[in-house]
Amino acid sequence: MKANIMVVDDERTIRDSLQMILQEEGYATEVAANGKEAVNLLNERDFDIVITDLKMPEMDGLALVKHLQKQCPQTLIIIITAHGSLESAIEALRAGAYDYILKPFDFDDVLIKIKRIVKHKELLLENQALRTAVQEKYDFSKIVGQSEQMQQVFKLIRKVAKTKGNVLITGKSGTGKELVARAIHYNSERASKPFVPINCGAIVDTLMESEFFGHKKGSFTGAVRDKDGHFKMANGGTLFLDEIGDIPLHLQVKLLRAIEEGEILPVGGTAPVKIDVRIIAATNRNLMEEVEAGRFRDDLYYRLNVVEIKLPSLNERREDIPLLVQHFIEKYNRVLNTSVRSTDNETMRILMNYNWKGGIRELENVIERALILCEGDYITKNDLPPNMISEEFTPEIPDRLKDAIAQFERNHIARILKHTGNNKEEAAQLLDISLSSLYRKIDELNIKLS
Repeated sequence: MKANIMVVDDERTIRDSLQMILQEEGYATEVAANGKEAVNLLNERDFDIVITDLKMPEMDGLALVKHLQKQCPQTLIIIITAHGSLESAIEALRAGAYDYILKPFDFDDVLIKIKRIVKHKELLLENQALRTAVQEKYDFSKIVGQSEQMQQVFKLIRKVAKTKGNVLITGKSGTGKELVARAIHYNSERASKPFVPINCGAIVDTLMESEFFGHKKGSFTGAVRDKDGHFKMANGGTLFLDEIGDIPLHLQVKLLRAIEEGEILPVGGTAPVKIDVRIIAATNRNLMEEVEAGRFRDDLYYRLNVVEIKLPSLNERREDIPLLVQHFIEKYNRVLNTSVRSTDNETMRILMNYNWKGGIRELENVIERALILCEGDYITKNDLPPNMISEEFTPEIPDRLKDAIAQFERNHIARILKHTGNNKEEAAQLLDISLSSLYRKIDELNIKLS
């Protein structure tokens, strides 16, 4: 990058000589005789670097530094000072200046400092762009979904992202639990710190403690050096514990202590290590049932479940399928260098009626496959897996009888209410129940009135 530079000095020979040297090096350079002229130039255009003397009429260098810090925080400042004015230069550095150069100038030294600052500026811009890209990728508003269920999820993400509380994300496989966890992290005040995901179900039990808390050299066979665990790596940020229900009981005790005390003890270590980590856990199990069965500690469950975000399955948010299909078509058009526009109507009907046991992951896989096979502008049913064409959709029914009955009641009452235009008296007559019973059912079954 070739920076835009402004030289501010009331001595003409100094500002002209600096301008000439900098322009010879390819830098676009403007000059100003004092701080007031500099402010006028700053109102007209942006500068990457300002080189300014401290002692000037009308507006001195220190006042200019303070103005730049407030109005142009992206501009980096170099102070020109003499040996006898170092105290003023130090004050300017405290006020926000990046560096200083001494009179009389060594022009080679000036150019080295400029190149160093330009490199620093480039890194700042790269880091800013990377952070923006990451935040955009995991911004909750980028999670595809307009259904009422997903709008409730988004609302909850907005609330919990601003807090420090631990979060438990529940839902079946393929509902996007890690994506939600990342959205919470990158919309929180910890966004600039690490997000460390760990799949608890993929770690061998004997290595899990070391993976979590680290270990010291020689603490066990194969420990040839000290190693930081995931808690230490996530310090200041967020630790995402996926499949939390797979953690064995003996380790649950140590995990609880780490959360409650804010400290960990590496395997083979003797001194606890302080950590500041937010925990986001996820599971596709019913942890309350695991607690009742004695496989999961109730005290750990309540520590993790400060706020629960329950993600609906794809079968519970079918109105989002067309949006997701188009999203994956656009994604894999870029990956596969294809130009498929959409699906035909028959194919979309099949996708809408299919029983998505694998959730969003399965849908994404189907669309990627379809784009590879598709020979026209639109995906047809011939591009879908054969089982999808022959399989007739049947709604997913819970295993427990009381849950299956509740699901039937909910769907049936919602259909009758829709038929009557939400006229509850007419709906109660058709259902052959009292009006008070209908109100109670609407509340108990959490029926949303459209």
